[in-house]
Amino acid sequence: MNIQPFTLERYFAQYEFNAPYLLCTSDCESLTVGELLALEPGAAEGLQQCWLGYTESQGSPELRTEIAGLYHQIDLDDILVHAGAEEAIFNFMNAVLDPGDHVIVHSPCYQSLYEVARAAGCQLTRWATAEAEDWTLDLAWLEQHIQPNTKVIVVNCPHNPTGYLMSQDAQQQLIEIARRHNLLLFFDEVYRGLEYRPEDQLPAACDLYENAISLGVMSKTYGLAGLRIGWIATRNREVYQAMAAFKDYTTICNSAPSEYLAALALRQKGAIVERNLEIAKHNLALLNSFFDRHQAIFSWVPPKAGAIAFPGLKLNQSVEAFCADVVAQAGVLLLPGTKYDFDDRHFRVGFGRKNMPEALARLEAYLEEQIVV
Repeated sequence: MNIQPFTLERYFAQYEFNAPYLLCTSDCESLTVGELLALEPGAAEGLQQCWLGYTESQGSPELRTEIAGLYHQIDLDDILVHAGAEEAIFNFMNAVLDPGDHVIVHSPCYQSLYEVARAAGCQLTRWATAEAEDWTLDLAWLEQHIQPNTKVIVVNCPHNPTGYLMSQDAQQQLIEIARRHNLLLFFDEVYRGLEYRPEDQLPAACDLYENAISLGVMSKTYGLAGLRIGWIATRNREVYQAMAAFKDYTTICNSAPSEYLAALALRQKGAIVERNLEIAKHNLALLNSFFDRHQAIFSWVPPKAGAIAFPGLKLNQSVEAFCADVVAQAGVLLLPGTKYDFDDRHFRVGFGRKNMPEALARLEAYLEEQIVV
């Protein structure tokens, strides 16, 4: 397979476990296994009884039942569990797309959302967004760029890295465009549930459209990246069966302890998400004040959901050089926008973890010592 290096993941491989402060993480505050088990009486004993043989390829019925409960038009047979969202993306692109298919991809985005399709021989069109428009998706532009060979529209909302959240009206218009052209809609919803106002939460795409594929994961909203559990939810049986068959060539089945713990976390999702939202909203208030104090250095569009945002750099300096100097001098890791194959003027900040205020204070001290405007 002629696939390009995953620049974002290579960047984290270099810095994530070496930099003292991570101010660009995409997940929320995690839990220990003990903390998770303590949320439910009897859970620790249940884990001790967990059978370590092969598991059902599509995911355990217990886990799929909990996942299906996140949706309204989906049952457990519409859920296909994977080893994280990354495997689900990889399997979808390889199982469903053919060389020459045209794919329209929301941009900027996580690299695998376009690179796997490119490596599979597909034609790509970037559905680019801009800070000047508050990262809003232009639906008229989308319809103008649909081609006879277009097969899939890929959208991520709540959005990584900008925190953009479309309106329900815009989501409905998007689905009507996909339905009118008989297109698959791959909707990355890994931050769903982390909206700052409950009334802003979008319906799951798979509930609204029979040819939508909703992507979910335990890593982001729930902060449980170490479980390596993700899934797709879809009512399209052809897509489901193709992905299930392709999974036989990747992981075959999932980790039994991870499935047990993921089902437990979803049963206790209220407490977990409430805690993570509290952390994110507290940290976002600090970020809003920080960027207000430093308007000469940064531009800032506050996110509407999730635990990440995408400020701009106003200095006469590349964002790559800026981020490199910040981690070298202050020990604070930021993520350059170039790692999204985007521009060299933006960088990602993450605010889902408890120690974010300390990392932000280190960044501010760096600015006061090093930056003259």
